Amino acid sequence: MRAIGYRKASPELDHLDAFDIPRPKPEGRDLLVEVRAVSVNPVDYKVASGGGPGAPRESDDIQVVGYDAAGVVAEVGSEARLFKPGDEVFYAGSVGRLGADMEFHLVDERIVGRKPRTLDFAAAAALPLTAITAWEAMFDRLDVAKPVPGEARAILILGGAGGVGSIAIQLARQLTDLTIVATASRPETVQWAKDMGAHHVVDHKKPLTPQIAALGIGSPGFIFATSPMGGLIGDLAELIAPQGRVVLINGEAADLFVFRPKSVSIHFELMFTRPLLQTADIKEQHKLLNEVADLVDSGRVRSTMRENYGRIDAANLMRAMAFLKSGRAIGKVVLAGF
Repeated sequence: MRAIGYRKASPELDHLDAFDIPRPKPEGRDLLVEVRAVSVNPVDYKVASGGGPGAPRESDDIQVVGYDAAGVVAEVGSEARLFKPGDEVFYAGSVGRLGADMEFHLVDERIVGRKPRTLDFAAAAALPLTAITAWEAMFDRLDVAKPVPGEARAILILGGAGGVGSIAIQLARQLTDLTIVATASRPETVQWAKDMGAHHVVDHKKPLTPQIAALGIGSPGFIFATSPMGGLIGDLAELIAPQGRVVLINGEAADLFVFRPKSVSIHFELMFTRPLLQTADIKEQHKLLNEVADLVDSGRVRSTMRENYGRIDAANLMRAMAFLKSGRAIGKVVLAGF
């Protein structure tokens, strides 16, 4: 069967190729999924470049790229109970295993959800990794249901037009009473963030503190940094409420000590933690993906797919990775069919 990957990582992102590898066999709680569509995330090009989360891979073995996928269950392992052959599913996989950009892919059923019935495979593939990240960040790490004492019920989402920001805005709008402030700097990204449901959009290329103050909503109790904080960290420390909470998904170097005077809690979110470390609550990803599917099918959440780059092949994947690395992407890029 065909798989797209590489033998040696390279930051040039020109090293992907098609390989013929054996079709795997599911064991235990694994599903063998016939992949119909995938989406591309920053973690894809980071791992293919030789960085990113997970164990370093130094061997000459073929490394298959990609994590987000939607497809049809072809076979199930002997201990699998959540799905059966023929079920349509979507999921984000694990950095501890081969990627999903192959015709048939093994994945633990406990991190798989039922595909939204109202979406085709391409639109569904845009959602899992970012939805898991946003859900875990807001509800498990920030614990947004627990108010910051005496402060505004507001969340600032950095990078509101990105893949994670796009779904985070929607989930916050549908599942919380938070006032949602997103950041964006171009007319098209500002409009996208508003379309996703942001109450307010501010420009992260300008000082944030006066922009937030001008909104008249008070100091946000929560900050979700879906993009690097970079030069914004001083502003963020100034504008966040005392005893507020911040969640980060990027591994940037930053002086987090600036948050200490306000006793701000700093949290990290990596949606691969549960499958990579086989945590006791790994099945929570199955549950939350099913809830996301219900939200989609009820019309409350929409797919964040923006670009469809065509078939799943090396050239299209390299083009998609380069586009994401450029920082110009809005929403998600998907590919469908082999």
